[in-house]
Amino acid sequence: MLRDVPFLRLWSGTTASGLATWALPFILGLAVLDRSLTAAGLGIVLAARTAGFVGAVPLGGVLADRYSRRAVVLWAGLSAAVATPLIAVGLGGSMPLMALASAVVGAGQGACRPAFQALTAEVVDEPRRQQANAAMTLAVRVTTLLGPGLAALLATVIDVAGLVLATALLWLVAALVPPRGGTVGDTVGGAPRDSTRFVAEFADGVREARRHPWFLAGLGALTAVIATGYSATAVVLPLVSRDRYGTEAVLAAALTAYTAGALAGALLVARWRPTARGWAALAGLGCYGVAPLSLLLPVHPAVVFAAYVVAGVGIELFNVPWFTAIQREIEPAKLARVSSLDFLLSYGLAPVGLALIAPAVDVFGVTAVLGGCAVVCFLAPAAAALVPGSRRFH
Repeated sequence: MLRDVPFLRLWSGTTASGLATWALPFILGLAVLDRSLTAAGLGIVLAARTAGFVGAVPLGGVLADRYSRRAVVLWAGLSAAVATPLIAVGLGGSMPLMALASAVVGAGQGACRPAFQALTAEVVDEPRRQQANAAMTLAVRVTTLLGPGLAALLATVIDVAGLVLATALLWLVAALVPPRGGTVGDTVGGAPRDSTRFVAEFADGVREARRHPWFLAGLGALTAVIATGYSATAVVLPLVSRDRYGTEAVLAAALTAYTAGALAGALLVARWRPTARGWAALAGLGCYGVAPLSLLLPVHPAVVFAAYVVAGVGIELFNVPWFTAIQREIEPAKLARVSSLDFLLSYGLAPVGLALIAPAVDVFGVTAVLGGCAVVCFLAPAAAALVPGSRRFH
């Protein structure tokens, strides 16, 4: 795939946007360590970015179906690139400026996600899309695995503001490097489009999603797993690492094991073509349940690491066929809107789960919360597998 120049350009752009998205919270975390930003300030900035993301995802989906997907990527990336230096300017000075700039960066991130998904379907022919999606997720996992060490190393020679500015350069790459796609777009009747049509156009995308029961079922399962299993492990794993094992090394090793498992899963799914691809993907999604399950009992740390490897493998066994199926099955003129619905409900609502897990732990206890989340992770994909069309995502 990387010998295909248009795909290589698309891959480079999506990788740059993913790296910029991942890097900002980590870099601002370094700002907390050097006391140029408070922990509360970090929370405000990241909350503003999430709000920008959630607000822009549906808008980006509509615009990417209304106009050129490449143009939406360009303007979304440029918006994030222009706003990022303002975060550096506000660092240690103006919290309102940082929050506003972070919201714009989040909006750029949210607008480009569905546009990139639809652009992939235009640049890559259908037989190679699963390989293409696997190559993209491989890049994300590699940067996640190597990024913290690289950022920490750079922090010894570049200050935090300089690292923030580096993410602006990544957004420029995301904006300028991707190729032009095809001419697929929602141009029915050549009717003029205005802002009053936004709700109607997004609703049209929702109707397209409802035509595919497997999509609704899979999205429901994915949202349930992220809101419960992912959120529970994000909140509880640090506590278990500290209180049960007496070291933060278990936390770091478990997260590394998850990323390593995801890398292995992406490599596997790049070539694997099971007949019941939908059921195989949903089974992979259900594997995430072993992560909260491993935190229930005082097991050896190796058991926790193995569980996180399995969860990482499983999540990519789901992600890659899921994206590929959406690109294959959804009407091309509505692909970006349906993709925006996917991101809005699955990843956009993840902060809600994170916000609710800690109070739930206080009320019901760690054991009950982890057990309940594990059950949801197992049952939600199993229930989705019973829906017509889920066997092959078709």
